Amino acid sequence: MVDVASSPPESASAECRALLSAITDLQPVIRGHQDEIERERHIPEALVEQLRAAGAYRIFIPRELGGLEADPLTYLRAIELAAEADGSTGWNICNNGIGQLIAMSLPAEGIDEIFAGGPDTIIAGTAVPGGGKGVPVDGGYRVSGRWRFGSGCQEARWMVANFQIFDGDEPQRNPDGSPAYWRCYFPASETTVIDTWDMIGQRGTGSHDWSVTDVFVPERRTVKLVAFVLTNQWSCRSGALYQVPAHAIVGPHHSAVATGIARRGIEELTELAGSKVPRARTGLLRERELVQDAVGRAEAILGAARAYRAAMVGEVWETVLAGRTTTPEQRARCRLAASYAGDSARQAMDLMYRAGGTTSSQREHPLARCWRDLQTVTQAVAVMPEWYSLAGRIFLGLEPNPRLA
Repeated sequence: MVDVASSPPESASAECRALLSAITDLQPVIRGHQDEIERERHIPEALVEQLRAAGAYRIFIPRELGGLEADPLTYLRAIELAAEADGSTGWNICNNGIGQLIAMSLPAEGIDEIFAGGPDTIIAGTAVPGGGKGVPVDGGYRVSGRWRFGSGCQEARWMVANFQIFDGDEPQRNPDGSPAYWRCYFPASETTVIDTWDMIGQRGTGSHDWSVTDVFVPERRTVKLVAFVLTNQWSCRSGALYQVPAHAIVGPHHSAVATGIARRGIEELTELAGSKVPRARTGLLRERELVQDAVGRAEAILGAARAYRAAMVGEVWETVLAGRTTTPEQRARCRLAASYAGDSARQAMDLMYRAGGTTSSQREHPLARCWRDLQTVTQAVAVMPEWYSLAGRIFLGLEPNPRLA
């Protein structure tokens, strides 16, 4: 049977298919680095270089800049494959893609500067509003601030953040009264990483706080945000990818990390069940009906969630390819599918963790690591349960919440 949720769309380029094949081939290598990743709390340089060679850091870059300009389903599958090997690696590839994609909203001179070193320039930082203050100066702004969750900051060459301009003690506002934000990019060498990321899971993402103090940012590396949330169009570039609404990518991207980790959890339990004889029992763990039931349920739960996500994101992609405008309902279903996939991954992982018995609680066992990582991933705001009600408002014909406009 063809796993539709795991397959790139028929429109995917040969380069996109090669990317997925390369990441699949790298999975044993990534797994071999897991202990180091968790211990050192970042992705080692040797692995970064192998991922770069595979194309993992140029997924959303335009073809004219040497990138893959991949479709959203290829992006999600690449994340998922990496996360099957290591959750932190999948997460950082995932966030790098967003940092690169939103860089396409900068003036052309800023894009050229950031990607002067090539299409696989790694970007980290904090794309959500808040954390910084800017002062207008000749040719740009002087910015100071501190931001949270700088995933991949140790690997990155550039850092993205948002800031506000203040008139006295009050921030400047948009015509509708909402806070006005500017997005900007800093060379990583001008930033300071603050060691704050000490979590039970996803330790290797290195999602530390980071800061800048009175750093000059030229106008070419800034863009004013038109709303409190990401806009529906990433840039004025032509090409279907840059017309895809943010909600078909943001949300689904973190859920792909979750489903990748859950798939690894099922694999680890299956392997354990084929060798473990439970205490005071005869026969292998896999011969117990409760374990068989758990594996069957986990497969169904995870498969259904992945298929729903692929269908909803795929529908948006086909709509954009056809030159049509996506509907609020389509965008809402992408966010709904993301939260549902995260919840389903967590449910499937819980079944595997319980089925593994006390072995699952051994700190160094892969089931323990998968469980810890998945708990951390699904705490992310992009896949939190609040998106169910935000989507439900739209389905009920109510005025959409600004977060899901």
